[in-house]
Amino acid sequence: MKMIKIILSLFAATAVCASAQNISVGTGGTGGVYYPMGGGLASVLSKYVSGMSATAEVTGGSVDNLNLIGTGKPYVGFSMADAAYDAIQGTGKFNNKKVELRNLLVLYPNRMHVVTVESTGIKTMKDIKGKRISSGSPGSATEVMALRLLEAAGLEKGRDYQNERLSVAESVNAIKDKKIDAFFWVGGLPTASVTDLANSPGNKIVMIDNDVEVAAMNKKYGNLYYTDVIPSSMYSGMTKENKVSAVANMLVVSSSMPDDQAYKIVKAIFDHKKELIATHAEYENVVLKNQKIDNSSVPFHPGAIKYLKEQGVKF
Repeated sequence: MKMIKIILSLFAATAVCASAQNISVGTGGTGGVYYPMGGGLASVLSKYVSGMSATAEVTGGSVDNLNLIGTGKPYVGFSMADAAYDAIQGTGKFNNKKVELRNLLVLYPNRMHVVTVESTGIKTMKDIKGKRISSGSPGSATEVMALRLLEAAGLEKGRDYQNERLSVAESVNAIKDKKIDAFFWVGGLPTASVTDLANSPGNKIVMIDNDVEVAAMNKKYGNLYYTDVIPSSMYSGMTKENKVSAVANMLVVSSSMPDDQAYKIVKAIFDHKKELIATHAEYENVVLKNQKIDNSSVPFHPGAIKYLKEQGVKF
């Protein structure tokens, strides 16, 4: 009898292990917004979704996250809408390597920060000509959007500016060390690294307007971008509202993710939103009214649609 109990216990343990859902959350660099948001999400999923164990991973950002989802392994990834659109179409950085994506949620607006300091003399996008910049890390959608923005401003890569490919944290350090004159970063508000620069003695931050380039970007790449603002109160030293280009953020997965798993992830986010907001304020902007087909550059996952319909969202 004792031996039977032991065998049954071992069988039960094996069954639990077999049914466990191990999920990786693709985030971004440590100085950005995806990183704390991803850490919060992994914690909530591990705590509240029965049988699920989630771990947040540091990545280069959207492009890296989309490539990780493309491996077929169980990934949830933060991504900008433009990079996700390229991935599902097999264009841009995903040329000839389509990723079968589905959207779980439209998250919050990513606002383009074009950041410099007063000593560089840069006041407009045109002033970037001849300067040293960082367009974002190689695995990021920041780089995708930054190069499109520079192109829309009439600045040609390889001719009109010297370009480094640095993360937002590395870019801030490079500005402080006078190794670059400006950097591009598209993210939520506030971004920790930009706050760090704004609060650094001897560096008066300057945020460059970049809203007028939206029309040219949309004409070439589709209606993915829109105009927005960064309030003057957001970063220390800002003297006026910063008019910027923006793009939606999404939480994406493989189309092969089981419907019940996608449903549980979306439900957990809304059920434990207050806990997520404590990890980053941008979770405030994850609301039902924004979950629309027109706001997403890729189709919604059937599991997400099921939950959202239950909450009254029309599809």
